[in-house]
Amino acid sequence: MNKGNVWLVGAGPGDVGLITVKGLHGIQSADVIVHDRLVNPELIALAPEHCEIINVGKEQDHHPISQDEINRILVKHAQAGKQVVRLKGGDPYVFGRGGEEAGVLAQHGIPFEIVPGISSSIGGLAYAGIPVTHRDYASGFHVVTGHSAQGNEQQNWQVLAQLEGTLIILMGMTRLAEICQQLIWHGKSPATPAAVIMYATHPQQGRAIGTLETLAAKVTEENLHAPALIVIGEVVNLSHTLSFTPTSLTEYPLDGARP
Repeated sequence: MNKGNVWLVGAGPGDVGLITVKGLHGIQSADVIVHDRLVNPELIALAPEHCEIINVGKEQDHHPISQDEINRILVKHAQAGKQVVRLKGGDPYVFGRGGEEAGVLAQHGIPFEIVPGISSSIGGLAYAGIPVTHRDYASGFHVVTGHSAQGNEQQNWQVLAQLEGTLIILMGMTRLAEICQQLIWHGKSPATPAAVIMYATHPQQGRAIGTLETLAAKVTEENLHAPALIVIGEVVNLSHTLSFTPTSLTEYPLDGARP
């Protein structure tokens, strides 16, 4: 990286082994890392000793550091000639506000680069044995949040209920029962397969499998909570068949050392 650059790096959904080679290079070359709450600490530990680590994590309804302040942090350190990595869970552009941050950098004439990451909406499902598409079950998929961009307004569940293929809902756990009810009310079959995956790709990953009618109760029974994905569609039925045990990271050390 040239001095005064910002890399917006997707850290992937949680498993440290899912970082890209380019993203890992950025972490290992950074002077400053500005990271989200759910980024795996093992990735941050790979930064150089001199690297300044800034946690700007947000939780549901609790944003101690505003987006405007995050933007100012990126601009300030880049203008000071530092190599800055903005480390974001999943992919920077999939509900990660990476587009907003890149726009601010562009306005200030700061060179930046986007390093895509594996989105939880795809990788998280895969780790639960759910392929986002399958020739026999779903020829497409749709990814939405549990609320609109304004934060409080509802999605158009009437439209979403009519869509074919796999429906993936991020940041919707606080409204899970309501989401299932809305989709049923607007025409989705109550028997439609549905699942929740908590801490997708992490060692503590948990899941609940059911239907639109039973999912909320199963989530309560399994004591699942955010952060979690909601997935609706026939591909959910493949979960038990396609589940697997991830390879241990110790077989593929990220620091370049050989075992």
